[in-house]
Amino acid sequence: MHPALKHLDHRPWPLPKTAWAWRQSWVDLAFAHWPVDVEQIRPLIPAKLEIDTFDGTAWIGLVPFRMSGVMRRPLPDMPWVSAFPELNVRTYVTYRNKPGVWFFSLDAPNPLAIWAAKKWFHLPYYRSTISIRQNGDQYQYNSQRSGNEKTPANFKATYGPTSDVYHSKPGTLEHWLTERYCLYAQAPSGVISCTEVHHPPWPLQKCEMQIEENSLCESIGLKLDEPPHALHFSQGVDTVVWQPGNVD
Repeated sequence: MHPALKHLDHRPWPLPKTAWAWRQSWVDLAFAHWPVDVEQIRPLIPAKLEIDTFDGTAWIGLVPFRMSGVMRRPLPDMPWVSAFPELNVRTYVTYRNKPGVWFFSLDAPNPLAIWAAKKWFHLPYYRSTISIRQNGDQYQYNSQRSGNEKTPANFKATYGPTSDVYHSKPGTLEHWLTERYCLYAQAPSGVISCTEVHHPPWPLQKCEMQIEENSLCESIGLKLDEPPHALHFSQGVDTVVWQPGNVD
């Protein structure tokens, strides 16, 4: 049994009946979140999906982290292919009362991973140069998107934990922001898919972050000048991922 499947009681709906297809670990994450008006992001998300809100407010999340152990079942890890840094910009949506994640962008330096994610999951990945330097419990993260985009899409920050590990409680904002067990995406054909994931409850810590540069959201018409309104750190979770399925 995969370690992720040892913890099931917290899952908001049953596991898929089919076997999981991919495994990966999400490591040394910072969850940085900003509140936004629903009207600001409604045009950016397919009409079939409802924007999820907490007390009437939508949220934008920016998550820098490392991927490790990334591979399709039952293959072993492969050097360079199975471990790489990643950075995503996201919000939260629902479909038929099933809450999940919607990605505006995902940045990574691994061309094979980008190809696979676009082909199999229709995710909006971009090639970027990313470096992570760890100094004790502090992480210096620098992402510079490659290509000839007219609008910069870069991120440079230092972050780290400031508390002991704890688990969020249902009904709280931090639980709503982090405990998500599916993601939605749109294929070039316009079809919406849902991908199920499973992992143990997030081991969270309070977090501090100093942002030197953040232009990731400017390409979608949002500018996040203020410090994040919600910040969390996690050492990570082991995760299993199913093949995406089209929504009804």
